Amino acid sequence: MIAELKGAGKEYKTGDQTIVALQPTDFQLNEGELTLIIGPSGSGKTTLLSMLGCVIYPSYGDLWVDGKHINELKERQLARLRLETIGFVFQSFNLLAPLSAEENVELPLKLLEVGKVERKRRVQKALETVGMTDRRKSLPKVLSGGQQQRIAIARALVTEPKMVLCDEPTASLDKDSLVVVMKELQSLARQGKAVAVVTHDPRLQQYADRAVEVKNGFVTPIALNKVD
Repeated sequence: MIAELKGAGKEYKTGDQTIVALQPTDFQLNEGELTLIIGPSGSGKTTLLSMLGCVIYPSYGDLWVDGKHINELKERQLARLRLETIGFVFQSFNLLAPLSAEENVELPLKLLEVGKVERKRRVQKALETVGMTDRRKSLPKVLSGGQQQRIAIARALVTEPKMVLCDEPTASLDKDSLVVVMKELQSLARQGKAVAVVTHDPRLQQYADRAVEVKNGFVTPIALNKVD
């Protein structure tokens, strides 16, 4: 287990109104598993992912990530934990246009002040993992959507995180690219990473080890449908 919520939820106050984004939730994210977080827009699934990613604090309840009680950490400590322990993959790729593929992958290591020789080794390893060493010098604008997403995965992996969190990583991809990206994420789970994928696409269930549905802020385990 790499992350655990115990009675953790999130609410926001707007004027006199209180909006509950995530109801009190018990949830565990395990290393060596690909977990799907399924639900429609506005259901609370991205809130759950953001809490697991230490982007937001729970309004109530407790959250632990990598043995640390997140409720007690300050913003600077959270930022360090995110950088060292968590890799993020987004629907929109979030690659920096002026940088080459390998420079995009290298960026988190520069933020961690990793030495040049070690940076080179890790970037090479991450690009090899996603099969993109031949496009290492390419700018994002000349890469397909699937290739950009694979570079984004390499960037998430380069810090050697224990947890990889993906927010709709296949929503902008064609069918062939979707298969490639999901097999990459599935392979990461087989290598011992804890992988969580937020999606509204039931087709991704065939790649998962388990799944939960988020609806109206409530998180419920669901049986996987492995049929295409």
